[in-house]
Amino acid sequence: MLEIEVKVRVADPAVARVGLREAGAVETRPRHREVNVLYDFRDRSLTAERRAVRLRVVGKKATLTYKGPPLKSRRFKIREEFETEVKRAGAAAKILAALGLVPVFRYEKRRTLFKKGPLSICLDELAVGTFLEIEGERPKIVRFLKSLGIAPKDWLRQDYIQLITAAPGAEPGPGHSDSLSSPDSSAGKSSV
Repeated sequence: MLEIEVKVRVADPAVARVGLREAGAVETRPRHREVNVLYDFRDRSLTAERRAVRLRVVGKKATLTYKGPPLKSRRFKIREEFETEVKRAGAAAKILAALGLVPVFRYEKRRTLFKKGPLSICLDELAVGTFLEIEGERPKIVRFLKSLGIAPKDWLRQDYIQLITAAPGAEPGPGHSDSLSSPDSSAGKSSV
C-alpha cells in the first residue's frame, strides 16, 4: 500500500479538535496513548536506506509496520507501507531480535483519530508539539487543508523521528516521553 500524508503543527489540541469537527471530520477513536519502537540492524542499514520497521503498541494491541524509502514529492510524504496486527508485542519483539533487529528509537504520543470521507486524520500530541497528520489521496488532502485555512507552506513532510531529533534540546531525559533507546534498552520488551 502507498502511504500519502502531510503533517501540520498546531498550537492547541483543543482548538484543533473544534476546527476538525467544524470542517466535518468525525472522531473515530478518542485520545489514547501509543508507544512506538523503531527497529534496525546494528549497522543501521535500514536507517541508511530510509526504511523503517516499527512496532506500535496501543493498550493490549500491537501493530508491526514496514515503511519503504520516501518517494520524491515536494509537498507530501509518500512511501510504501505494509502493516499487520500482532497479538503479542513481546513475541513480535523477540522475532525481530531473532532476525537481528534491535530497538533504536522509542517515542510516545497521545493520538485522537478522525475521518473525513476517505481521509484519515490524526491529532497527535508529543512532547515536541502537537500535529495533525492527514493521510489519503493528494487532491483530497489539499482540499481539506485549504478548508482549514492551512497553506502549503505550513505542511511538513518529516516523520516524527525527524521532528523529535530536530527539536531544541533533543537529548530527552529518562522520564521524557520522546526518548532515544539504545539496543540494550527495554524498548523491545513485552512491557512496551
